[in-house]
Amino acid sequence: MRRTILVVAAFLFCHIIAFAQKTQVDVTKVIDAEKAFNRLVERKGIKDAFLAVADPEGIVFKPRVIKITDFYSSIDKQPGTLKWEPKFARISANGDLAFSAGPYTYQNDKSSDDDKVYGDYVSLWRLDPADNKLKLLIDLGVQHPESDQEELIDFKQPDTSKHTGPSKDPFAGKGIIIATDKTFNEELTKSSLASYKEFLSPEGRYYFPGFEPITGPDKIMKFIGNEGINITATTLNVGRASSNDLAYSYGTARIKKGDVVSDYNYVRIWEIDENHRWNILLEVFSAVEQ
Repeated sequence: MRRTILVVAAFLFCHIIAFAQKTQVDVTKVIDAEKAFNRLVERKGIKDAFLAVADPEGIVFKPRVIKITDFYSSIDKQPGTLKWEPKFARISANGDLAFSAGPYTYQNDKSSDDDKVYGDYVSLWRLDPADNKLKLLIDLGVQHPESDQEELIDFKQPDTSKHTGPSKDPFAGKGIIIATDKTFNEELTKSSLASYKEFLSPEGRYYFPGFEPITGPDKIMKFIGNEGINITATTLNVGRASSNDLAYSYGTARIKKGDVVSDYNYVRIWEIDENHRWNILLEVFSAVEQ
């Protein structure tokens, strides 16, 4: 019943603010931003590159939420080499919100391959209207053993039928995402499997420390069932594209696996479907190191 109310609210909000625009948006914009960021890391190093691309409100989890500018301004030059490659990417119909995800490799010592760290990153980007460039809003990742398989590329253009104008009341759209995220968190306390079955996008992806990305609701729910995961989570903040087709949320989570209880940060990417339901397109958990 609660999700039905949220769907109706999203439907009304979308139609209240909709009007036709002809601006062309291409998903390659976020892919190009990632590649430029990667080249910047090679030239300037990790610290200076993050400071150069950071959104003023951009955050990382070190281990809790901290602004990118605050964290990297407070540390010395970060050693090592970091490389990554986008494999999964989307951009909103209005082009003001985008994300990409893919494998990364971090190496502290160039002279040896023994200290290489492998994993997958997730980066969320927001458009800076001042220079029409995407800026890094959220960045986090999960570590896992080196993969022996190449990740498939999944870049998809936005649905232009969802292209709308800026909202006269931006808090209304944000409120819907907050309510949806909190509803999902409440449902998780009752049944993890039932909650994911209801909220996952058919293209949903799941990133959990120690494991390679899991794609598809069936595989995700099988993983959660096999691992015996019980989740309690708290929403911290959310945001959404002005075109009302892509959104994000992040917060804290406590996950119980058997007798082991650990703390995590989470980020969710939400997409709206043809029935105006917000579904989880991507979820990533980042372990809080004690």
